[in-house]
Amino acid sequence: MDKIRVKLHIGGIDYYINTDETLEYTVALGEKIDRRMTEILRSNSLITVNQAAVLTALEIADECEKANSAVDNFRKQITEYLDEATKAKNERDYYKRELERYKTEVSFKNDQINLFAGSKNKKDDEQK
Repeated sequence: MDKIRVKLHIGGIDYYINTDETLEYTVALGEKIDRRMTEILRSNSLITVNQAAVLTALEIADECEKANSAVDNFRKQITEYLDEATKAKNERDYYKRELERYKTEVSFKNDQINLFAGSKNKKDDEQK
């Protein structure tokens, strides 16, 4: 992507920046920063533009850190959920194999019972 040159008006000063981002995105960021700085400047008439810029940067850095922390927590939770799901899948597979083994065993035992019952009935018929 080619760099574009964007004019931003923040805190009463024009800034020209080169960016890889879209014009709309960059302008929206500039407007967000300008609004925050304006709010800070309006809240205290003794604050300079430079101080407002630093306070704005601190607020945004704080938000960024908190958002990154939340993302890290979500990643950790997702990893735990995936581990639990994998464990549950492995248990399910184990029990499916056990069920098949028991089915085979029951079928074998039924065949033996039927064979035994069939030979007993045959002997009973021969004795009559």
